[in-house]
Amino acid sequence: MYRMKPGIKKDPERRWALPDRVFFGNGACHILAGVYLRQAHLPAFYAERIVPGEGFAGNHIYVTNGTLAFDYHGYSMRNRLVRYYTNNWAGEYSEGWNCRLERVDFDLLCTADLNERKMLGPDQYRYDPVERAKRYLAKINHAKASAKAMLNRH
Repeated sequence: MYRMKPGIKKDPERRWALPDRVFFGNGACHILAGVYLRQAHLPAFYAERIVPGEGFAGNHIYVTNGTLAFDYHGYSMRNRLVRYYTNNWAGEYSEGWNCRLERVDFDLLCTADLNERKMLGPDQYRYDPVERAKRYLAKINHAKASAKAMLNRH
C-alpha cells in the first residue's frame, strides 16, 4: 500500500505522473481490474472489492478466481492479499478498522457506475488510464506469474 502526500490525488498532473504501481495502487485499482477483465488474461476471474466500514478508508478492487488474486502487486493468493490489506488498514485505526468483501456487480470502466460509488471514471483522469492499464498488463507473463503464485501458496 502506498501513502501519498496530501493533494496529489486531487491534482490531475501530479497523480498522472506517479509510477504505474503507485497510480494503480492508490485510486485507480478499479481501472486496472476493469481492463484485466476485458482482456481476459486468465479464465474464471471476476472482480472483488474490499469495502471499509463506515468512516474508514481502505477501498480496494482486485480480480480473483477465488484462489488467486491479481492487483497492482501482481499475482498472489487471494487470502494473502486480503490479509495484507486488512492488517495494514487495521494498523492505521486504533478504533477497530473493519470491512466486508463483495463481488463487484457494476462495470469497472463505466463512469456513471464508478461515480455512484465515489470513484473516478476512465474519462475523468488527466490522460487515458485504460491505455495505461493495457500497457501495464502487457508487461506481465500472466500464465507464468500466476503459476509462480500458486507454487508459493504455502
